[in-house]
Amino acid sequence: MTSRSSLGWLPLLVVLLFTAPAGAEEKPRLVLQITVDQLRGDLPTRYYDRLGDGGFRYLWENGIVYRNAHHAHANTETIVGHATLATGAHPSGHGMVGNIWFDRETGFTTYNVEDPNYRLLTEGADVDADAEIDPTQRAARSEGRSPAAILVSTFSDELRSNTGGAAKVIGVSVKDRGAISLAGHAGTAYWFSKAGGEFVTSTYYLKSYPDWVVEFNAKKPAQQFANTSWNLLHDQDSYLFGDSDDRAWETDVAGFGRVFPHSFGNGSSRYFTTWLTLSPAGDRLVLDFAKRALVEEELGTDSVTDYLSVSFSSTDYVGHVFGPSSLEGEDNILQLDRTLADLLAFVDETVGLANTLVVLSADHGGPDTPGYLNALGIPAGYVNPDSWEKDAALERIKDQFELSGDLIETYDHPYLYFSADVKNSTRIDHEALEAAVVEELLKFPGVSLAVSSSALRKGNLPDTDLMRAVINNFHPKRSGDVFIVFEPNWFINDFDGLTVASTHGSPWSYDTHVPIVFAGAGLKPMLVDRRVHTVDIAPTLSTILGTKLPSGSVGEPLIEVSTK
Repeated sequence: MTSRSSLGWLPLLVVLLFTAPAGAEEKPRLVLQITVDQLRGDLPTRYYDRLGDGGFRYLWENGIVYRNAHHAHANTETIVGHATLATGAHPSGHGMVGNIWFDRETGFTTYNVEDPNYRLLTEGADVDADAEIDPTQRAARSEGRSPAAILVSTFSDELRSNTGGAAKVIGVSVKDRGAISLAGHAGTAYWFSKAGGEFVTSTYYLKSYPDWVVEFNAKKPAQQFANTSWNLLHDQDSYLFGDSDDRAWETDVAGFGRVFPHSFGNGSSRYFTTWLTLSPAGDRLVLDFAKRALVEEELGTDSVTDYLSVSFSSTDYVGHVFGPSSLEGEDNILQLDRTLADLLAFVDETVGLANTLVVLSADHGGPDTPGYLNALGIPAGYVNPDSWEKDAALERIKDQFELSGDLIETYDHPYLYFSADVKNSTRIDHEALEAAVVEELLKFPGVSLAVSSSALRKGNLPDTDLMRAVINNFHPKRSGDVFIVFEPNWFINDFDGLTVASTHGSPWSYDTHVPIVFAGAGLKPMLVDRRVHTVDIAPTLSTILGTKLPSGSVGEPLIEVSTK
């Protein structure tokens, strides 16, 4: 006689046999992950009446669109969001707590993907030109780059592992951190060097360039824009911001100007490649390279699913320099729409969108400029942390704790770091010092919240969405002594002399709200309004492809996609 318990597995076996995982019979031949830097959730549809048919419209009308999607961490910066999209983990897990952080072991501020162990393959393609417009690059002390600082695996890593290394994984972006994060530890990343005017990688990935990359760069791709300008797509009168082409808060970067047309010059200026990235031309360069990679690496040509990540950065640069609600910002979205349409049409021609799972999202959103908001009667302004050390209140704290040297080592957004003398002192009650500084910071103009690292370690904090976002951003080895949140629409606009129109990096909805859209691969169109999070993307991809979840993943598979 067979006991009931010994057959208890039979119903489960039947379920497993007759309920195959979604997509198990026909997995997509290609995963195309598109990330648009600083694409706030409202921007794709803000100018919907003037979009073409193949870009945003294709995705919104043929895909599963999550209209209430958010990052769940407090520091909404480029590497933080990209790493979250790649890993399904919060910064507390993947470790990328900011574009830069102060490393107490070395005594230097660290740039997120810097790694002196892996030099760039291209000599002379250093970061000097990148630092002209990207202040975080100024923290880099070497040209070497790798994903080593990302502490957990990415979806693309797990895809490579699941297929025994057969899956091909390529990441492309203007920004090194945009390409490296999504290519992961096991793929290959290429990014645009402003110094060299070409696409580069590091010795972490390759010992030498493939022939097709050499040929692509030999044609000097940036020079196609010499003696041209960024011109409006349409008649200026047809634009929402058509009468707003020159506003006081816009930034003129080295003569690029604040009005159309924006001339790129003859290609000889040291700022030439920087100007390209401040315009839709930067995205076109990425598009051209991604299309070449798709063909030359034969992505999506066999039964093994491959992965291509394309991160477009122009929207971010345009937002910083001109603001999202500007004529430049508006035209950039319309031109990005054409770039997306070109990419999707090319993928359809080479692989087939029916064979491709497309996912589009953003690393963060972005605020409007204080000048624009003030004109509408909305409070907004700028913060200057450089003045904090000299504030009388902090001077009194130094007297109270008998501190003779500096109290503050640096402010690397969003973290305040105490000086080495303070951190190394055994006579100071560090928890009391943090509490005293927090109390005074909360009185400063523009500061909404300050939380000490001691409080974050203890975890006895109010259970609010804002506090959970701060906790999700906390990594004990990289985070500073005090986490600071500015008031809504208040932010820093001066980075070592570079003045910008607007800056993201807050937990407020304009920075956290981003689109999430899945399309292609037989998905049926759907609009979803429940709140979801960007950590849900990687586990959704893993579920569809049948891979292990990325090692730090905390998101939930999106059922509308994973159970198609």
